[in-house]
Amino acid sequence: MIQTKTLQQLADYLGGTVRGDATLTVNGLAPLETAGPDKVTFLANPKYAAKVAETRAGAVLMAPGGEAYGRNVIELDNPYLGFAKLLTLFYTAAHPPLGVMPEAVIGTNVTLGEGISIYPGAVVGNNVTIGDRVVIHPGAVIYDGVTIGDDSVIHANAVVRERCRLGKRCKLQPGAVIGSDGFGYAPDGPSYYPIPQIGIVVLEDDVEIGANSTVDRAALEVTLIKRGTKLDNLVQVAHNCQIGEDCMIVSQVGIAGSSKIGNHVTLAGQVGVVGHVSIGDNVIVGAQAGVPSALAPNAYYSGSPAMPHKDWLRVMGVLPRLPDMRKKVSELEKKIAALEARLAKE
Repeated sequence: MIQTKTLQQLADYLGGTVRGDATLTVNGLAPLETAGPDKVTFLANPKYAAKVAETRAGAVLMAPGGEAYGRNVIELDNPYLGFAKLLTLFYTAAHPPLGVMPEAVIGTNVTLGEGISIYPGAVVGNNVTIGDRVVIHPGAVIYDGVTIGDDSVIHANAVVRERCRLGKRCKLQPGAVIGSDGFGYAPDGPSYYPIPQIGIVVLEDDVEIGANSTVDRAALEVTLIKRGTKLDNLVQVAHNCQIGEDCMIVSQVGIAGSSKIGNHVTLAGQVGVVGHVSIGDNVIVGAQAGVPSALAPNAYYSGSPAMPHKDWLRVMGVLPRLPDMRKKVSELEKKIAALEARLAKE
């Protein structure tokens, strides 16, 4: 059933202020270009402000003081966050508790919370503890001794290996693997002896792991991802790593073993981090950067090897000119050699 809300109700929900007709009712969200009179849209980037004049939306979420062009407006300090919250309000329904459905496999000594849903084809091992309102989708496999906190969601074909622990409101997208063996081998002559990986993975509250991403179990103790951190799809976190709170780890990032990432760090797509290094709090590392050594906090880095972003911009400004510079240097070298030869004869 489609729900409708007045603009005043939405403003109250978001902590914003209405400019225009607060009694207008809307029933969802849409982009600036396609929204109709019954939809809300948003303006997060000021460079698109002119599109507000063209939109047919019933209301626009925007920052305080923006040009409304005669449209109804809900003013918010963070319109993008408001947009996300309204998506949740209009389109995210609470999951109905379905219990343990037929053809789900449940081991022995399993503790099940209230309001859970475990779908057909899911497998839950022995001595597992599952909190309230947890959802485990088809094909997910939960090994022995795992703990899953309240309101967590395990999507299809995700795997949580033995003894790993997930906090509250964690989310594993399809194909995510938590607690796979770390990549540890001892040289044995021309071959390699596999080192048993006997540690675990701990995900704290509100951690989300993207599709087909992998977090390896520690060799001895804990691979730890702290509260609120989000991993995109196709991310690899190796054994013994520690990742701080509220980090954003974008697709195809690889973090080698025993690295420590601070709080509120962003690693953009395809960043590679070598093992046993530390990255400080509030660091941003640009796409495709390589991190070979420790990075100081509160800074923006780019390039491979990673360097301060401003230095990288200067390097990139010079790089396209290198062939011409090399040619000029070669010509100068020839002139100097000819001058030296002439002086030697005189």
